[in-house]
Amino acid sequence: MRKLIQQHNVNEDTAQHLITSNIKNTPHESAVRHVSGSARYVDDIPAPANLAHAAIGISSEASGHICSIDLTDVFASKGVIDVIIAQDVPGQIDIGPIFKGDPVLADKEIKFHGQPIFAVLAHTVEQARIAATLAKINIIPSNPILTIDEAQKASSYVRPSHSMARGNITKALAEAEHTATGSLSIGGQEHLYLEGQISMAVPEEEDRMLIFTSSQHPSEVQKLVAEVLAVKLHKIVVDMRRMGGGFGGKETQAAQWSCIAALLAARNQRAVKLRLPRQQDMIVTGKRHPFENQFHIGFTSEGNISGAKITIKGNCGHSPDLSDAIVDRAMLHADNSYYLPHCQIDGHRMKTNQVSHTAFRGFGGPQGMIMAEAIMDTIARKVGKDALTIRKQNLYSEATGMTTPYHMEVQDNVLHELIEQLESTSNYWQRRDAITLFNINNPIIKKGLALTPVKFGISFTAKHLNQAGALVHVYTDGSIQANHGGTEMGQGLHTKISQIVANEFGVSVEDVDITSTRTDKVPNTSPTAASSGTDLNGKAVQNACIIIKQRLAQFFAEQVNGDPKDVLFVNNQLILGEHTRTWFDAVQQAYIGRVSLSATGFYKTPKIHYNRETGQGRPFFYFAYGAAVSEVSIDTLTGEYKVDRVDILHDVGVSLNPAIDKGQIEGGFIQGMGWLTTEDLRWDCAGKLISNNLATYKIPAIGDTPDIFNVDLFEKPNQEDSIYHSKAVGEPPLMLAISVWCALKDALSSLSNYQIDPPLPTPATPERVLACVNTLIKEVACE
Repeated sequence: MRKLIQQHNVNEDTAQHLITSNIKNTPHESAVRHVSGSARYVDDIPAPANLAHAAIGISSEASGHICSIDLTDVFASKGVIDVIIAQDVPGQIDIGPIFKGDPVLADKEIKFHGQPIFAVLAHTVEQARIAATLAKINIIPSNPILTIDEAQKASSYVRPSHSMARGNITKALAEAEHTATGSLSIGGQEHLYLEGQISMAVPEEEDRMLIFTSSQHPSEVQKLVAEVLAVKLHKIVVDMRRMGGGFGGKETQAAQWSCIAALLAARNQRAVKLRLPRQQDMIVTGKRHPFENQFHIGFTSEGNISGAKITIKGNCGHSPDLSDAIVDRAMLHADNSYYLPHCQIDGHRMKTNQVSHTAFRGFGGPQGMIMAEAIMDTIARKVGKDALTIRKQNLYSEATGMTTPYHMEVQDNVLHELIEQLESTSNYWQRRDAITLFNINNPIIKKGLALTPVKFGISFTAKHLNQAGALVHVYTDGSIQANHGGTEMGQGLHTKISQIVANEFGVSVEDVDITSTRTDKVPNTSPTAASSGTDLNGKAVQNACIIIKQRLAQFFAEQVNGDPKDVLFVNNQLILGEHTRTWFDAVQQAYIGRVSLSATGFYKTPKIHYNRETGQGRPFFYFAYGAAVSEVSIDTLTGEYKVDRVDILHDVGVSLNPAIDKGQIEGGFIQGMGWLTTEDLRWDCAGKLISNNLATYKIPAIGDTPDIFNVDLFEKPNQEDSIYHSKAVGEPPLMLAISVWCALKDALSSLSNYQIDPPLPTPATPERVLACVNTLIKEVACE
């Protein structure tokens, strides 16, 4: 071990990682089960005896007060066992995760179209769903607030506004060589996880309850179920083996369905399953927040930004949910990768009569980051330079500055090196010349090209969430079982955790099993979110492994009169000088010697702090970086377009599993591309979601994948002491897709000889692209 540390100039945990680096290529632990259909999700769990099924009845108004509820026909419907309303809840009705405002069932006030009002229990799913349509609910409607503009006029906010600033923005704008203003409407996004919202509650002895749920936050489900049932948390156990996707939509909003199932299970003392049908799932669950943002910037004739005033307004829906932190993160990423010498960033949390919008991959970061790229495009068109040139000269650097608007020093900036490498491998400048010539010679089809960077902060902005626990058992046959607080939603977290355990003990991954996330094994866990699943839980598991290793090393060293610090765990062996013991023998002898082979581990992220009152601090442990080059072709007669080629270079530190990391990058990019191009959320004038199924809401299909899609990893060890000096890879790749939106604008701008920055809201559907084409043609004609 010591030789490895000296040879590679690395610390001890990285040296241990190098010993068994072949483990990096481990396939996803559930891959075979996924493709064979044998992976068990909540709906696949064998039905408990006497299982009944629940369904919900929802509001047909967006705003108003419940005057009366007549459930006579519901009770009389075939197969109905029970019906509950808010007044039947024995404990707390409000299940808001942080701030109040989310009743488990509507209690007098109607807050959005589709709000659950009652729940019905029946013998079959079909019986429950039919019965749920039979209630007679008299609602006195009121005028709903449906847009950000309406909310602003009504001073309707879910939480107070917040600002951060540096320098003197008023003076900077007044003295700037050039100024520009702009606005951008940014659409929301439906999570559309493959496995819908589902929970099953199984009553046990006395007032105990076992909950199976598809949730990113089992501990929060445990807490809220306990509160609605009016019992202590130790009476509730939540079990979560895997989700069929989450993307943030199951961070807070999976709890409601567990609570309803638990309420019915407790009342009737029988197991209850609640599975939302897809269309209803889309109606009653929150989305990525739509935003309306503005900027006022100052810049030089060379294109260097001198000041920026950015206003961010998020449509939060009817309640706070996680919106405070989401708008905060949008504000914290409005700079993206660029130094803003003087700046002011204002964030507003608008309250509307829509479903409460919630976490979505990127957690507000994308809605802030796209503003930085819009600003760079605006400057490029104004000064007549290629947008990449403007981006590069405004990057954080020693020449420009290394301090963010929230006064955090950017200490690990690899963007200059990363972008230079991507410029070369993607042949950016040669393609730029070819595309410019193509656009001159083709009046109908226009091509666009854009390279955009990503600088994404890694950590929960709520400091207390940056902690994790783990439990590791070594059994007498040498096999190992690990449990941690993270949840597996297809992203490969359990695979990486098993790699870490195998690596620490120097054994095969096949000897390690990761069990269901359970609140009775690891308590008080944080949600699997903020790209921190591996960072937090990997370190916690490593901590537990180290404790057991120290015991085994001490026991082994005492037997051979050696130093326990020199014991190596490698290739299923313990090695100390000339002494060798197989892993199996070491475990057997330790057990006979009464050495504990089980340990809990814990980790809390160091260094982070943030004073929200002053808007200053270090909210992130480190930054993950990346860049993407996207090339598009637009048919200016129809507005239809195609993404022809994408080249990505993404910073993952020392990758724990390159195959899984590349899969996350590819999937994140395509999901981001959907958010910015095809996924168009629509509500009618009464506040009803009308894009509520896959016939009216278009996610990217396999045919939307670029014909050329190159993804490479920028592997440079994380300067911070993350697990094996890796970097988070869950959320940052989504924002690489901003390059597609910028490429579309680049193609459109060619209609004005790159003099006009096209006004292109997101999602940039073909209809919006065509409208932008027509606007540009008129503007050019007027000139």
